[in-house]
Amino acid sequence: MNLVLVGQAMIGGLIMGSVYALLGAGFSLAWGVMRVVHISHPAFGLLAAYLAYWLLKATGLDPLLSLFFSAPLFFMLGLLVYRWLIQPITRARETMVASMIVFVGLSIILENVIMLIWSPDPRLLKPAYSGQVYILGPFYFQAPHLLAFGLAALGITGLHLFLRHTLTGKAVRAAWQQPEAAQIHGIRLSYISALTFGLALATAALGGVALAFLYTFDPYAHNLWLVYLFLVVIVGGVGNLLGSALAGLLIGLITGLSLAFVPYHWVNLIVFGLLMLVLLFRPQGLFGQGK
Repeated sequence: MNLVLVGQAMIGGLIMGSVYALLGAGFSLAWGVMRVVHISHPAFGLLAAYLAYWLLKATGLDPLLSLFFSAPLFFMLGLLVYRWLIQPITRARETMVASMIVFVGLSIILENVIMLIWSPDPRLLKPAYSGQVYILGPFYFQAPHLLAFGLAALGITGLHLFLRHTLTGKAVRAAWQQPEAAQIHGIRLSYISALTFGLALATAALGGVALAFLYTFDPYAHNLWLVYLFLVVIVGGVGNLLGSALAGLLIGLITGLSLAFVPYHWVNLIVFGLLMLVLLFRPQGLFGQGK
């Protein structure tokens, strides 16, 4: 057994898992607070990746700096999507089913818009430092991968601090735990829900750019990303931010180790076998629902 190869696979898996954890955090937040399954969440992340790619090609703007444009833009888009799409479907008898139908449609629209503007060809985010490699002992770290991990850590930490240590964040937590009691105590659920969805889309922008640092992407990439988001949320627990973070790292670690020992086409079997075991023995997720 080549321990260096195993260690390198674990590092790569943890980096990948951290980015999926960031995307999963926003996905879980919307699901936990508003009881809507935002299927188009990874499609918005993909749109942010394409915006970063376009700004890099057109102006030479660093993909990290593009987030100062895309994150606020996506926050505002989140407010509009909540106002025009989510508020009406909350009156439906089955909100979750209605939300899935609406957001499947929205993801298809975003996919086709991306295809029309940028074509179906795969794209690669290649800033000036994309070839830089740092060596620590027997292990190597590519600069874009380190930046992706840094974005994930920054996004998840910032979201955690907001939810735990600000009055608005505590109101968000109250809204997903006890919505009726929150209303009695003067919390406006519509305001909190709109803010939550805006934050979720802002984290999608961060996650999309972080994933673009790791892999090539095309207009269909969001479909694969969505599968991993469901894994992260189901294993971590709906509405559980830290659970999603830990689940992302766990899934990334399992994926990385699997790639080191078995052929690629067996990896999904292992990962989805994990999901089935969790659903059978711990349907509320390994780390429980949000608190």
